[in-house]
Amino acid sequence: MHDVIVIGGSYAGMAATLQLLRARRSVRIIDAGQRRNRFSRASHGLLGQDGVDPAALARTARRQLEAYPTLEWTEGVAEGAAGARDDFTVTTAAGTRHRGRRLLFAVGVSDELPAIGGLVERWGRSVFHCPYCDGYELDRGRLGVIATSPLSVHQALMVKEWGTVTLFTNGAFTPDSATRAELAAHAIALEEAHVARLDGHAEVVLADGRRLAFAGLFTAPRNRPASAVAEVLGCALEETPFGTQIRTGETKETSIAGAFACGDAARAPHSLTLAIADGAWAGMQLHRSLVF
Repeated sequence: MHDVIVIGGSYAGMAATLQLLRARRSVRIIDAGQRRNRFSRASHGLLGQDGVDPAALARTARRQLEAYPTLEWTEGVAEGAAGARDDFTVTTAAGTRHRGRRLLFAVGVSDELPAIGGLVERWGRSVFHCPYCDGYELDRGRLGVIATSPLSVHQALMVKEWGTVTLFTNGAFTPDSATRAELAAHAIALEEAHVARLDGHAEVVLADGRRLAFAGLFTAPRNRPASAVAEVLGCALEETPFGTQIRTGETKETSIAGAFACGDAARAPHSLTLAIADGAWAGMQLHRSLVF
């Protein structure tokens, strides 16, 4: 019986685990090894680690956690979760069963990207979702925003801080006169032809044959937890402008007593810095729940 079972060993899960290990609590991490930012070459905006390879960050963090004697790390996929506060059981795809007094879902999210040829191959390399994470390196160049909903107007207005912007509606919505006026007032070009595919570094090929080259592209994918294991336990979900996430309160506890959630799967918006901070807070609150 562990004090806490953490499902997901990426940044949020490891940040939570660090707090628990330093409180001399026993923790088992179950990790499928699928970091959301595994496609990125460098991570930006994290104080003291700006520009560092995110895979190197993860390896360093795991090595530091493994120096604590109360950690056990299981590489595998958590498929089932059952039980109640003080006696949960997690089942992996390999058939192993692990018991814990508390659960933490740090499962991350899956990105539902626009169905545009060539986009998946460029995700995290020349197509991004967060200008705070990747905008500076585009050197105030020509930037494109591929719409996924009317909220993409807000994204285009934000991305304008990092360069000259073209907003591709791509059939996601039809801008009204007020929206057109707002975009024009901010010198944001509006392109309503459908996007056929992406080529080269960040070249948009339109359905009418035109080709527009950019320093980088942005889009806002809808997200949902990368694993359904929290739903299997019965945790409530909620809808946000960014997609579906696990519902939590201020202490990061879910609708199931004793089960907590943190990171991208349980908060919005998303960034590496925010995921680490959310995980650290969840770890502290988990520890408090074991004490009081």
